[in-house]
Amino acid sequence: MDAVTVRLVETEADLEAAIGVRFRVFVDEQSIPASEEVDEDDAVGTHAIALDGGQVVGTGRMVVSDGVARIGRMAVDRSHRRRGVGGLLLRFLEVEAVAQGATGFVLHAQEYVKGFYAAHGYAEFGDVFLEVGIAHVEMRKGG
Repeated sequence: MDAVTVRLVETEADLEAAIGVRFRVFVDEQSIPASEEVDEDDAVGTHAIALDGGQVVGTGRMVVSDGVARIGRMAVDRSHRRRGVGGLLLRFLEVEAVAQGATGFVLHAQEYVKGFYAAHGYAEFGDVFLEVGIAHVEMRKGG
């Protein structure tokens, strides 16, 4: 994964590219309604992008409130999955969240990827629930 770098979204074009990844993964692949994909947290969240050769291939976002970082909208293009990109994004967002005062993390993991988050220190909390018609589980770390 030496070729992949992760950084904060800095421009409107960066944000558009990040949302493009989300639309490819969530709307096109998983059939989540486009109207559900962009929300109010996009305006206030901290966004990160993963780049491979200048192409945005992954993204994630977090919002820190009361010492807890809510991580979400983690998406990696199919061509770059299972190559460590998600882990790079997650660690980057966690470091950024701590810099913003977070001491704990929470996220809603799609049930089929909860093992990915567990491998990064997250633990399941509560029962499985539906979000945009897909089974999710809340997961927490630290705090």
